[in-house]
Amino acid sequence: MAFYYEHPKAEIPHGFSQYRKLYVLHHALNFGFGLAKALEKLGITSEVYVLRVLMDAIPPLKDKYLFIEDLRFEKVKVRIYQPKISTTGQRRGILYFHGGVGMFGSIRAYERTCRYFARKSNSVVVSVGYRLAPEYPYPTQFEDCLTATIHFMRTAQDYGVDPSRIVICGDSSGGTITAAVAQTLANRRDLPKLRAQILIYPFLQSVDFNLPSYQQNKGVPILLKERTIALGLKYLNKDLSVMESLSKVSYIPEDLQLKYQKWVSPDYIPHEFKSRGYKPSTTCQFSKGLYEQMKTVCDPVFSPLLAEDSVIAQLPETFILTCEFDVLRDDGLLYKKRLEDHGIKVTWCHLQEGFHGTVFFTFWGGMVAFRSGHKGLQKIVNFLRLM
Repeated sequence: MAFYYEHPKAEIPHGFSQYRKLYVLHHALNFGFGLAKALEKLGITSEVYVLRVLMDAIPPLKDKYLFIEDLRFEKVKVRIYQPKISTTGQRRGILYFHGGVGMFGSIRAYERTCRYFARKSNSVVVSVGYRLAPEYPYPTQFEDCLTATIHFMRTAQDYGVDPSRIVICGDSSGGTITAAVAQTLANRRDLPKLRAQILIYPFLQSVDFNLPSYQQNKGVPILLKERTIALGLKYLNKDLSVMESLSKVSYIPEDLQLKYQKWVSPDYIPHEFKSRGYKPSTTCQFSKGLYEQMKTVCDPVFSPLLAEDSVIAQLPETFILTCEFDVLRDDGLLYKKRLEDHGIKVTWCHLQEGFHGTVFFTFWGGMVAFRSGHKGLQKIVNFLRLM
């Protein structure tokens, strides 16, 4: 099954001060997607492989400030970054789950990210190299991250880490996994409680693709609305032919719609986030056949925003980063509300000129480094230093 990618003209928001940079980035990425598709059609290599290579880029040189070691936690590949500077006590530990829709990304691709957090926050960072789809189908990615987290929590002191100061963190789909791991561990009594979770522009729900942020940013680079849905379907090994049906019928039964409306509704999005234009969506007829194909998306492992209240109430302190020009912005806003409604302390960083991927691209430098990404990184490090 081939990928489905739209290549529309970039819809750069009016007044976006770094318009030229984002425009160049958009077209560079579209070139990469197009190249990958062309090579697969020619039978030279797979589309997935090409995109993985492009995302990995060139790794940095040796780091004189860190000890870096590749290990396995159970059967899961990890890379550990430990500061060389001496310390009088135990450090905090950070597990990082990379983004890439469960199909792309790697320890190598996020090498700069993890080194940065280790150095700037004086923490031991564990980058989790979970196995990727489609070779390892969903939910292997979540299971690997959960396995690595539990192993680290049980052996933290071996790495000079205080077991009560372990933070899990992830961006995009890595943020999805972070939220799902935190929920799974919420009621575990045989493990230390997580100190915090950090969600960087996370994907958290798949029951409403017409929230204000999806309408406003459907054509804004880099995560176009149709690309978001297509990649999600590919990750779940679903036929992309259902995309057309998703815009015409509902795959959520009425009883579940009533349940989910308590948590996923444009009514809970603050008014200021609707000012760029929003039209309430009309109710679509329910399709039982489509629900049978798509009901996996209602699993909280895939859509953590749909977890029960009893689970949400047990979650650790949370940092959420959202970007104004991101289709996933409202996922973060809705999760923030759910957590706060249950008394969970939330630190929220909203990047007014941010777009999906801005933090990741900061480490590429040059034409793809954005001020918003630098600001987001600084806010994350400030939060970590308080843990």
